[in-house]
Amino acid sequence: MRAIAIACIPCRSHEQKLSCSCSECTGSYISSKQSSLTAYCESKGWHRIYDKTREDYTLKWCETKSVLTYYNFREGEQLLYQIPNNKVLTTKIGLLNSLRDYEKASRTAHPGHRCRRLKMEDFFPTTFRMDIKDERDAFFSYVEGLGSAEPSPWICKPTGLNQGRGIFLLRTKEDIKVFQARLESTNDNQGPRKLLTRQPQARIVQRYIQNPLLLKGRKFDVRSFFLIACTTPYMVFFRHGYVRLTCDLYDPKSNNLAAHLTNQYMQKKNPLYSVVKEDTVWSMERLNTHLNQELSRAKGLPLDWVFGPFTRRMQHVVLQCFQAVKSKLERKLGYFDLIGCDFMIDEDFKVWLLEMNCNPALHVNCQVLKDVVPAVVCETLGECCHIVSVTQCQSLSLEAFVNSSITGTVHSKLGSYVWSPVSVPLTVVKHTHPLTVWRNLFNSVQSTYIICNSLQPRLTNTHPRNLII
Repeated sequence: MRAIAIACIPCRSHEQKLSCSCSECTGSYISSKQSSLTAYCESKGWHRIYDKTREDYTLKWCETKSVLTYYNFREGEQLLYQIPNNKVLTTKIGLLNSLRDYEKASRTAHPGHRCRRLKMEDFFPTTFRMDIKDERDAFFSYVEGLGSAEPSPWICKPTGLNQGRGIFLLRTKEDIKVFQARLESTNDNQGPRKLLTRQPQARIVQRYIQNPLLLKGRKFDVRSFFLIACTTPYMVFFRHGYVRLTCDLYDPKSNNLAAHLTNQYMQKKNPLYSVVKEDTVWSMERLNTHLNQELSRAKGLPLDWVFGPFTRRMQHVVLQCFQAVKSKLERKLGYFDLIGCDFMIDEDFKVWLLEMNCNPALHVNCQVLKDVVPAVVCETLGECCHIVSVTQCQSLSLEAFVNSSITGTVHSKLGSYVWSPVSVPLTVVKHTHPLTVWRNLFNSVQSTYIICNSLQPRLTNTHPRNLII
């Protein structure tokens, strides 16, 4: 198991402190590849544990999950990165199933009740599962029904892989026929040994967005962050991230996969990457400025569309995805998760959710990433540590808990954006002094602080800020 176990072995007088930094507790910390994580832990005086079987850790950063890790977890005393069953949100099939289930349940749960739920087709491209025969047949029947007309492009993705691995495009009927034959051959070859052999990677086929908005002729998507800081009760936040662009100009007919996928892993394969890498990642400010100057008037966009309608749409989509899985996720005090959300904008300025990723990349190989990623890690761990520390005090009221959690994690360098509570409608975070944005945001009457906990209905409407229970 790949895990970074970071611990503060506290002295007796600090046994209950997650962030103890007294001279007796401060030890050496051996750097890992997660430089942003290392910096935060060193600032707390924690040291790294190399023995992965030890159970006396404070924080365990698990990139690959293990049953033993969760079995030995001490609820309320430790922090563990990645909720055990986050696959219901962070795999292609998991997210697809969760959104479908939520949409079906929403239609029948409150008939006639007006809600702000988005229709799935309004933010998620049409998708078929290739591991289910009925859906597989439905997809191929749809293509056959087009007659002599060529289908619109589709993109095939394995459900549990990242970095563009296993992805390919289906542009023509011939491509789709070859793909169909390959699937049928795989199923036939398994035969009666199907249960005894390792199953092939499950896949989805998703409609390819062939009219993306371009930045200087290049394709791009937006990486945002969704933080589940606490699961008991739920405390969830949204944060702006950065913009990822391709190295080459967009050509929908290109056979080069790097022209269609924007992630850095794919772009690094370009021989000119070292020369142009700083221009493959933009800040959100730069995106906003570009759209203001180049497209705002021509497309009739409001000024600062990025920080207004676009941000609200992303937050609305993230909230709906969370609502779809909140009853499914395993919940223990100390579980937390940082999820990368990838959005695309088409030329009509419609916002599409492409996928949600567990264990998002935290590398800092260009200046924008150096500005964003360390702040994301610092804020994530700071907030999660503070929540667990505060909730160890049994007599703390909900109001004191919320206030302490909100105002207790203010860092000297938050950058231009900070976490905002996920709700709809949400207040747009304006460019104010970074040390005051947290307090200003949460003191706003328009902002809503989400604590989703069906086990505590007595807390409804007990706080001046709007609590969604």
